[in-house]
Amino acid sequence: MRWLPPDPHGLMAVSSAPEPQSQRLSRLPSVQALLIQFAALGLAGLAWALLVRSGIPLAPLGAAFLQGALAAMLSRWRGQAAWWHLMHFLFLPAALAVLALQLPPGLFLATFLAMLALYWSTFRTQVPFYASGSAAWDAVATELPQRPLRIIDIGSGLGGLALDIAARRPDCQVEGIELAPLPWLVSRLRRHAGANCRFLRGDYQALDFADYDVVFAYLSPAAMPQLWAKAGAQMRPGTLLLSHEFAVPGAAPQIRRPTRPGGPLLYGWTM
Repeated sequence: MRWLPPDPHGLMAVSSAPEPQSQRLSRLPSVQALLIQFAALGLAGLAWALLVRSGIPLAPLGAAFLQGALAAMLSRWRGQAAWWHLMHFLFLPAALAVLALQLPPGLFLATFLAMLALYWSTFRTQVPFYASGSAAWDAVATELPQRPLRIIDIGSGLGGLALDIAARRPDCQVEGIELAPLPWLVSRLRRHAGANCRFLRGDYQALDFADYDVVFAYLSPAAMPQLWAKAGAQMRPGTLLLSHEFAVPGAAPQIRRPTRPGGPLLYGWTM
């Protein structure tokens, strides 16, 4: 049975011009958060100037919390997720607290480079680094058909699942693809000499899912509609899409396997 991605507006047959890149960027939560911080900083600066002219002193930490409160209100007004509100409120006070520690500047650069190598384009993909764990690997192995398969783990991280499945199933060809350079490098270094496992660095959107019998994903809720659309357009009938923890809105899975008691589920759809 071939599943198609949900189309609540009935517009799949209507072609439209590609959305300009500037509009796509402006809709990213991370870009919106940056704009909100700048807007709140401007409003807080204006409020601080008015208070000073009125003879009401405001300490730097108080001004930082004022900026944070304004940023949290703007975040709520823009409809961002609830956890963004707290981040906005605490961002500038936390930055001032860290500056007060007078840490070496090189430490900030090293931290930034390490985070960049680990998370890379998370601001764009909205897919942070997740480690699936051995319980998820066991669940995936249980659901794999007993025949030679070509399997891809998209967002393969440190390579744990791909290496585990390749060791369990020497009859299968297992691949992992990872965008962030540090996890990809670690997975390459961990790869055994076996010829049935390899790791690619890049965006899974560049892949053709028609080349695979099983596609496994551990992404994020924000990425699931796009993944489902790609799977519905490219995966062959009878192939299997698996997702750890995150379901596809509006698409009932045929597989709902707990990875451990009280833990996240493994979802699966036969295409």
